[in-house]
Formats: sequence, structure tokens, C-alpha cells
Amino acid sequence: METPKIVSPEEWRAAHAAHLAQEKALTRQRDQLRAERRNLPWVKIEKNYVFDTTDGRKTLADLFEGRSQLIIKHFMFGPGWSEGCVGCSFEMDHIEGALQHLEQHDVKFAAVSRAPLAEILPFKRRMGWQFNWVSSHGSDFNYDFHVSFTAEEMKAGKAYYNFQETEVPIEEFSGLSAFYMNEAGEIFHTFSAYGRGAEEVLGTYMLLDITAKGRNETGPNFNLTDWVRHHDRYGSGGHVDSRGRYQADSASCHKGD
Repeated sequence: METPKIVSPEEWRAAHAAHLAQEKALTRQRDQLRAERRNLPWVKIEKNYVFDTTDGRKTLADLFEGRSQLIIKHFMFGPGWSEGCVGCSFEMDHIEGALQHLEQHDVKFAAVSRAPLAEILPFKRRMGWQFNWVSSHGSDFNYDFHVSFTAEEMKAGKAYYNFQETEVPIEEFSGLSAFYMNEAGEIFHTFSAYGRGAEEVLGTYMLLDITAKGRNETGPNFNLTDWVRHHDRYGSGGHVDSRGRYQADSASCHKGD
């Protein structure tokens, strides 16, 4: 890292005041973008999606638990996986602390993965998470929201994701989707974010962005997989591959792997 110019406190304040003007302009632009987001059109949910939960089979409507709004995390955890995606896990570490605040503000949160519930729950216990995590195994939900891909799509190497045709090297991708339920019980899909679109929920990134080194993601993948691990694996070696899956070194296998 190259050390920036060292200046007097007066010069420092002047430089930061000029930068602050740009940041305030960006904040106003972001506020406008969020207002426009809230005015985007909705789509009525016509399918009766059913999920496996720790309390039995539940519908999408049941996941609202009396609120009018629901946020779904499309968590990358496919059938046969022993643990969830490292990036999705990183995101959930941030969400966990927000749950009580969301629920007091008319919003329920749930994660949905395509793996069977029996495969999800051991990993959830290992991570110590409390959020509602349900399985869409055997349902069209993941495919309809373009976060899981069929064998035909995988063979073609391309599928619809993040509002465009893109390469799909793995069978699961991540995202966030928001829903609204009116007093008549009708459910509407109001918004979805994929890829870096969900980055603002990552408080660790927001803090790193004010440090001298910033995110400091220098390779090999030049994203969070360069350094983020499941929170019980820091200091244990191994690496995260380009698919977001942790790969243990022979001498650093996690207990139970």
C-alpha cells in the first residue's frame, strides 16, 4: 500500500471537506434511487409455494407471520451440500442482529434454500443462527426466482440471473427478494437484488470502506472469497473457491467434515 501525502491538520480538514461534498451528493442520489425503487411495479404471486420448516409444511403466506412485508434471502445451499456458501453465511452474520428490529417494523425475514431441511439444520446449529431458514426442496420457488438452475441450463452454461442472460458455472446463486401481503391475503413480489445489489447489508464492508486499506481484496478472486470464511473457520487455513465453497487443506479439516 502506497502511503498518501502527509499534510497539516488544516490541509487535512480542507481535503476532507471537499470529499464530503461529493459524499453528500451521492447520499442524495441514493435517497432518490431508493424512492424510485419503492415506486417500481409489483407482480402478483399466483403459485401456492410450500416450504419445509421446523414447524411442518408452510406456505409463502405463512412465512409473513402476521407482518405485511417479507424479505427472503436466497441462500446458496444445494441438495447434497454439507454447508452453505461462504458469502451467504457472511451476509447472515449481519442479518442476525437486525431481526428484532425488522420484526418491530412490520417486516419478517426468512432464508430459503433448495437443500432438504435435514441438511440445512446441522449447519444452522453449527453457525448459531436464529433466523427462520426453510427448504424449498421439490418446489419451483428457487427456479422461478432465478437463483437455481436446471440440468439443461447448466449444460448450456447460460441462464437468466440478475435480470440478464449470464454464465452459470454453478447450480445455485444468491439474492434477496421482498414481498408484500395486503389485507385480502394477496402476495406481491415487489423487489429483488442479486450479485452486488445486496452489498449494502454487509456492515463489515461499510466499515472497511472507511479504513486506509479498504476492502483489501487482492486476489485470487478479488472479492470477499479472498478473505471471508465461515465465522468458525478463521485461522483454520483452507481457501474459498470461485463458487463460494470452502475447501479445507488436508491439515485443516473442520470437525465433522
